[in-house]
Parts: sequence; C-alpha cells; structure tokens
Amino acid sequence: MKRILAVFLAVTMLACSLSGCGGATTKPGTSSDETSSSDVATTAKKEIFVGIAQDLDDSLDPFQSSDAGTREVMFNVFEGLVKPDADGNFVEAVASDVEVSEDGLTYAFTLRDGVVFHNGEPCTMDDVLYSFDTCAATSVYKHVVEALSSVQERTVEGNTITFRLKEPNSDFLSVIASVFILPEGYGDQATAPVGTGPFRFVSRSVQQNFVLEQNADYYGTVPALEKVTFKIYEDSNALFTALNSGALDLVGHLTVDQVNNLTNGYQVLEGTMNLVQGMYLNQNFAPFANEKVRQALCYAVDKDAMMALTADGHGTKLGSSMYPSFSKYFEADLADAYPHDAERAKQLLAEAGYPDGISFTIKVPSNYQPHVDTAVVLAEQLSAAGINAKIEQIDWNTWLTEVYGNREFEATVVGFDASILSPTALLSRWVSDSSKNLINYNNPEYDQTYAAAQSAADDEERTELYKQCLRILSDTAANVYLQDLADFVAINPALEGYQFYPMYVMDLSTLH
Repeated sequence: MKRILAVFLAVTMLACSLSGCGGATTKPGTSSDETSSSDVATTAKKEIFVGIAQDLDDSLDPFQSSDAGTREVMFNVFEGLVKPDADGNFVEAVASDVEVSEDGLTYAFTLRDGVVFHNGEPCTMDDVLYSFDTCAATSVYKHVVEALSSVQERTVEGNTITFRLKEPNSDFLSVIASVFILPEGYGDQATAPVGTGPFRFVSRSVQQNFVLEQNADYYGTVPALEKVTFKIYEDSNALFTALNSGALDLVGHLTVDQVNNLTNGYQVLEGTMNLVQGMYLNQNFAPFANEKVRQALCYAVDKDAMMALTADGHGTKLGSSMYPSFSKYFEADLADAYPHDAERAKQLLAEAGYPDGISFTIKVPSNYQPHVDTAVVLAEQLSAAGINAKIEQIDWNTWLTEVYGNREFEATVVGFDASILSPTALLSRWVSDSSKNLINYNNPEYDQTYAAAQSAADDEERTELYKQCLRILSDTAANVYLQDLADFVAINPALEGYQFYPMYVMDLSTLH
C-alpha cells in the first residue's frame, strides 16, 4: 500500500515560519496595484523569463556539476528516488514507496510505474542501478560517494531496490535524494541533460540563455508553465534594468537597494538564501596562516552595522559554517563570539607581528551584488583597525578558475550552500585534504572531530560532534563568518505559487 513519505530531515529543519523561508512578504512600495504591470496581471502566462546572475556550469551532468547556481536551476530537470519539498521533508519522486527499518539500517525503495525520461524512454530498474553506480564512481561530492560506499548490501527484487547499511546514517535519505536517476547508456548529459523532472531541457546559448519546457509526460502534477527561459546577466545593473522594464518575470537574490528602487509594480517576496556568507581567508597567504591575524579580522568587523548598511538589517548573523535552517546543528551564540572591537583587533595584529597592520586583496564575483556590497562595507570597517583591504571585482568564470579552482587569492567574499540537506555538505569542505578546501585550512583537531562525527552511530553523539566542529571553526577563526543573506525575489503579479526551500533551489513547477 502506497504511503506518503513524511520523514523529516535528519537535520530537523525549522518549519519555514520559523526560519524565514516560508511566507511571502510584499515589501513596501512594490505592491502590484502601483502601475505598469496592472495589465499583465490579468493575463494568464504560459511562458516566463527568469533572470539569473551567472551562466551554468560547462558540464550539466549532475554528477559533475558543483556550482550552486547550476543546481538551483537544474532542480527542475533532475530527480532522485526521493526529493526534498519546501517544508524540508523528503517525498517520493521516482520511487512510489519508501520503507525504512526501525533500526535505521535498511532502506527499501519501490520504483514508480510510468516514469518516463525526457527522451521518451521508460525508467527501469536498470536505469536506477546505473545511476547509483555512476554517481558512486564519478560524483564530485565526496560525502555522497562515501555514503554509497558504506552500503553493506544492495539487492533488487522486482521493482524494489533495498540498501542495507553497515551502520545507521541519519543523512542517508539526503544522499538518496542527491543520486539523480538518469537513463542508462545516454552519453550527452553534459550538453543535453535528460532527467525525469517536471521540466525538460530545450536549448542552451552560453552566457545568453537556458531554455526549459513543460514535461507533459511528468508522472506528477504537470507544471502550469509551458516554457521557461533563463536569461543570463552577469552585469547586475543590466539585470535590474531588464527586471524593472518588465522584460523579466522573476528574479531572485536581489539587494535591498534594488528592491527599494523597483518601480514596475512587481511583488517582492522575502525568504533566506540558505548559505554561509563570509570573508574566506586563504591560509597559504602568510598573514592568514596566523590564527591571531584571522581573529583580529573577526573583531574588526561589525556584522550588525554591515547588515544594516547592505540590507536594512535583513538576514541572520552567523558565526560558523552552518545556517539556521539546519536547526539541529545551528549554534546561534557563535555569531557573537567576536564582538566588534577595533582596538582588540589592533592588539592581536601587534601580537602576531603586524603592529602596522596588514594589506590584502578581496576578490569578489562582480555578478553577485550582495557580495560586492558586503565587501565594500567590510573594507571600510577593517580600515579602522589599520587593515588595508583592496577590492578586486572579477567575473564569475574567473572566480571559479582563480579562486575556487586554483586558490589564487588572498581573501574572497562569497556564500557556500549545502549541496544536499545534510550538515556534511557544509562541514566536509574544511577537512584538510578536501578538494573543496579553497582556504587551505589544516587543523588536525577538526579533521579528527569530523571523522568521529561521521562514524558515530548514536545520533545525539553525532550531533554534538558536528557542533564541536562548528566551535573549532569559530575558535580558530577559520574565516570571517558573516550572515545567511535575506533572499528577495521579485515576481510578476500575474504569477502565483512561488515557494522558498530550505536549500538553494528554484522550483518553478509550482508557479501558475
């Protein structure tokens, strides 16, 4: 008998009403009765244009793409056996039924009848097996690969696949959700992706647009929208101009200034970005190898003032690599571990051997205005403590290559999200040998604590160890942690149904 899977995430996400990711808020001055969009509000829309601030990854293969912006869009194309919903639950997707044993060791998934890939081929158990094997062999997400390798036994009986774990893993449903089911033998995922989601890939013009269309064969509720064109604007001013002119129907991740200057009558919804914005410090740069220098930077920054100047106080202060939606692990008190104190910052710099202060460059992606605005305020605040921070704006592809790929930077202001709804997605990158450890953080205590959390069978013990990881990052000032940004989304008043998720995705299937 089919049952709806209402398993709350192991991370016990806050209800959206608590975390700020649920209700829609119309910002002052942007109600739909103001002027220029009144006519379009009465017209049923079947095709929309969405503005995004960056191009997608070169490879659209879901097991090869690590870019948050790409995952945000491709959430509409790919699905796993289960998928997250807007409330932070896992619901059946390609699987029609899920059974989890009481001891947490056995997970059984029954393949849904009638699932068809975007290329018209039926989804079979062979495709499911192929997808798990391919993900385990090629995924860029180490924690997913490790979780799949910990499966003691995998069996198939009819249309049911069963995983028997060596030990309980409260993140396993998150892992299952991140293994997207792909057609076996299809070789063009990188350029012409095929999944089972509510929208199918149509075309891509690099640095121009990305087009999806309604999947009329979708097993679930077929989207009301027939076509979605994502238009790429790596210049934030051009993006806002297109939005305000009405050329775009939806744009997310706006700044408060942009919201306040919007005059086209669009509704503005407020949620949270579900990411950890910070000033990330490359510890191969000599001054940042010194813990006292990093702590000095933390004291020199006034988070409250920064948030007031950049977002009218919207957002949530952070003090480590975890954001509030992960309520089970989030440590709110760490946000105030380094109260603003410019004199204390100067003292620490002197103790570290820099009595005259330090100079460094902050590389920031120019297409993300919230990060640019934050960097500008930080540079001003740091100057009061004798710290000279120069801002260098670079385009997104350059940031990916120089900063993220080659680690050719001193500091950068960006935000990191969770690729899956698991604390490991945020914490694994700071393990010393992680390929994603762009700051070259090397702390044996952190490595050991994280490894202990990964192997802990008891959920309470594992939770405490993850919290200890957060405290280590804070105590050692691994980075200058700032905030989980407020997420402002401007939307054409002809559209309804937009939902915020407890992760960095844009679900267009609910829009009508």
